[in-house]
Amino acid sequence: MISYSTDGVKMPPIKRRETTAWIKAVAAKYGRKTGEIGYMFVNDERILEVNREYLGHDYYTDIITFDYDEGDVINGDIVISLDTVRTNAEQFGKEYIDELHRVIIHGILHLCGINDKGPGEREIMEQAENEALSLIKN
Repeated sequence: MISYSTDGVKMPPIKRRETTAWIKAVAAKYGRKTGEIGYMFVNDERILEVNREYLGHDYYTDIITFDYDEGDVINGDIVISLDTVRTNAEQFGKEYIDELHRVIIHGILHLCGINDKGPGEREIMEQAENEALSLIKN
C-alpha cells in the first residue's frame, strides 16, 4: 500500500490514484513490487529536524528516503519538503508539479537500488528519473 500524508503543510496537488499506479509501474520496470510505502509531505523546518535526528545532517534537503526493502518488495518511508521542491522548481525553471513528480519518483528509484552519491551515479539517477517521468500521466 502506498500512503500519502502531511505534517504542517497542505496536501500537494497530486492525483493519488494515478501517482500510485505510476509508482507501481516504475518499480515493476526494475523487477520490484511495492509493499508499504509512506510519503510524508513536510515543510523545510520539519525535514531539517528529520535530517538532524535520523541522519545526523544539519542541512535542508528536498527528500529523505528510509529503505525497509525485503527482497524484491520495496518498502520505505519517504519524507519530502514541499518548500524545497518549490524553491528547486523556481531555481531550475520547472513547473512545481513536475519537480514534485521528480522528487516523488526519486525516492522510489532509491528503493529500487539506484544511488546518486558516487562517481557517475547522479547521471544514472537523472536518466532513470527522466525515463520514469515520461511514463506519468499528468
